[in-house]
Amino acid sequence: MADLSILFTVFPYVAIAIAVIGSVYRYFNDRFSYSSQSSQFLENRELFWGSVPWHYGIILAFLAHLGATVLAPVWGLIIASSISRDIIRLTGPILGLVAAFGLLVLIVRRVENDKARAVTSKADWVMLILLLIQIVMGLIITLFYRWGSAWYPYTASPWLFSIVTLNPQPQFVQVLPPLVQAHFLNAFLLVAIIPFTRLVHLFTVPITYLWRPYQVVIWNRRTYSGVNQDVNKKKTEGK
Repeated sequence: MADLSILFTVFPYVAIAIAVIGSVYRYFNDRFSYSSQSSQFLENRELFWGSVPWHYGIILAFLAHLGATVLAPVWGLIIASSISRDIIRLTGPILGLVAAFGLLVLIVRRVENDKARAVTSKADWVMLILLLIQIVMGLIITLFYRWGSAWYPYTASPWLFSIVTLNPQPQFVQVLPPLVQAHFLNAFLLVAIIPFTRLVHLFTVPITYLWRPYQVVIWNRRTYSGVNQDVNKKKTEGK
């Protein structure tokens, strides 16, 4: 029990410290790598079918977790209605399946595509595996530890608030099943490896777009087409 207490009291702060310090260090020492390092130019079709469902699924799932955490004091009123409970119960697995499908497509793409595999670091592979494990654990929890919307605000939410207020209270989550505990700890492990992977682009919010002047884009496709036609015509006449 003492070891678990350390995991739920010390490890979250260690993970956050690694993420913050590592990200700042990488930004000032290797700024050009501070991006998603997109491989879209290598292969676009599979990336589309993987990236779109992955981002929509994982972002909405994260917002659902965040909403249950922030609204914990009034969550009982939200789930008092059977309709709202059913919607929440069905939404979770759907978002998890959508995110899992997208992530699997992205993983298969990097396995099969030589160029995409070449630009994937070992840390990126670790990140992809941990993300897949996190989603699978979440889906299993929704299936075998049902009604998470009922117990999450009274277990995970108080624990997370205690972490934020620098007064960790591990007793809220130590009573939960091991799989649920692993789900929480794996989330902080993902936070810890952010500086070493392409996930670091999460911190590159393009706020400069708010005041940057408009960029004028002029398409010259017709001009190029006309030039090519003239060149082909001259070649034909020369023959």
